[in-house]
Parts: sequence; C-alpha cells; structure tokens
Amino acid sequence: MSSTRNINTRGNYELQQRQFKESKQYSLYVNSQCGEAYNTNLAGVGLLQGYTPWNKLSANPVETESFLFGINSTNLVNPAPNFNAEPLFPSYINLYNPKPTIMPNPLVIEKNRPFPV
Repeated sequence: MSSTRNINTRGNYELQQRQFKESKQYSLYVNSQCGEAYNTNLAGVGLLQGYTPWNKLSANPVETESFLFGINSTNLVNPAPNFNAEPLFPSYINLYNPKPTIMPNPLVIEKNRPFPV
C-alpha cells in the first residue's frame, strides 16, 4: 500500500531539509545572540561584566584547564610536559572617564573624636 499523506511528498521533504539546515545555521552562528561578540572587551568603569567566551582570555585555554584540574599529573608512563600559560589581555571599555579622587595633603585622622549625639 502506498502512502497517501503529504509528509512523503518531494516538496515536503525538501522543505523539512531546508528547515533543518536553517535551524542548524541559526544555532551555530558564531556571532548570534547566544554566541560571541565581534570584539571581545572587558568591562571598565560604569559597566558590569557579561559573558566572556572560553578562548578569549588565554591562547591555550584547554591546556590551562587541564593543568588547573590536575589532568595527567600522576601519569608516570607519559608525564605531562611543563605548562606555560599564554594569557591574552583584552582591552577595557569605559562608559565615562572618572575624575581623580581629591585627598587632603597630609591626611590626618584624629583619634578620640567626640561622638555626635
């Protein structure tokens, strides 16, 4: 018996494959709303730090994490090579430039000041 439903037509098959392809493209796009920024910067004055991708603070993030977790540290057959961290230093973004704090010169802190009532 042959199928009489529309899900087995050539047009519906191509439509479904197109939906799969576009859904995959939408989910895996690097600069999507759940992905990375075009330019990764650290939060400066007036901003709160948001998501920072795993590979933007170190040139060798996998080796860094393995070293911190102690992976391969007790392997006596093939010991782990010496670890050399390669940090990256992203720039900071400020919303405004703060004015310097004015301090009296010399700063005198008095002891035994009267307690205000």
